[in-house]
Amino acid sequence: MRRIPYLRRFNPFRLPKWLLAITAVFLFSIVGGCSQDAGNSASNAANHPDTIRVDFAYYNPVSLLLKDKGWLEEELGKDNIKVEWTQSLGSNKALELLNSRSIDFGSTAGAAALLGKANGNPIQSVYVYSKPEWTALVTRPDTGITKIEDLKGKRVAATKGTDPYIFLLRSLDSVGLSEKDIELVPLQHPDGRAALERGDVDAWAGLDPHMAKTELENGSKLFFRNADWNTYGILNVREEFAKEYPADVEKVLATYERARQFAVDNPDELKAILVREAKLSDTVAARQLERTDLSNSVIGDTQKQTILAAGDILKRGGVIPSNIDVQQTVDALIAPQFAEKVAK
Repeated sequence: MRRIPYLRRFNPFRLPKWLLAITAVFLFSIVGGCSQDAGNSASNAANHPDTIRVDFAYYNPVSLLLKDKGWLEEELGKDNIKVEWTQSLGSNKALELLNSRSIDFGSTAGAAALLGKANGNPIQSVYVYSKPEWTALVTRPDTGITKIEDLKGKRVAATKGTDPYIFLLRSLDSVGLSEKDIELVPLQHPDGRAALERGDVDAWAGLDPHMAKTELENGSKLFFRNADWNTYGILNVREEFAKEYPADVEKVLATYERARQFAVDNPDELKAILVREAKLSDTVAARQLERTDLSNSVIGDTQKQTILAAGDILKRGGVIPSNIDVQQTVDALIAPQFAEKVAK
């Protein structure tokens, strides 16, 4: 059989060097591309925390509804993220939990968040869960206290680092008094209410729902109120978490927004959840929610101005160090971009 010359001469292992070089580059580009794709997939999978830790609080009814509905678990579960809930008894406790990295998202008052930031707590305020009138100055009917000036020389309970404490300082400052003019008894909110009812203190800087409870069930009097001095209910996130997982911050806020809107549309269900979770009577829960405005969630200039006003009082009273620039601290604290994106 006659051989075909060109087949006899062809040897795939004796290709020209230039052709071998091109082939090698081509093969490496394919392998490299596959490796990069695999690396990107691994990076994307790793760009979520295993668990996101969120607080709930009786002074934040939206958090109770969110926890009850399981919507956060549903949404974050799509990325195999677990949700861990921790109760905050007050803004000061939420700030402690944030500072110790025990939670990633914590519920505080706006002024309390400023105080934490000024003291080096690395947080950002990213969402408004309520505009409440959750604090006032409270006393028993038998004390004779009817105005702020009557607190001079009296024993007053308050939880340091919280909106009620800051409200107390603003109240005293408005009539030319300061913390030095009273005997401050530092107690957590439930203990402050109990101390007032027992007669251990003369007055208390209250917080709902404890304030509503003693008002309705024990006849305690809210002798000084100013809704504009109640700083907003603010959801804060650890700065490090926000920097590393910005997409997850947006998911948490989007789910919070779902819960807030549901709460607005379904007030009776919100009240039922508050009654059950906080173990309140129907009337006490109703009173708390009467004083809670859930109509807005975007954080911005309005909250800044309220927090700044509180910050000036705190600095003047020596609670915030004199070397702290309150304006710069507030600017660093408020991070509106997450909520703005969710609102859109």
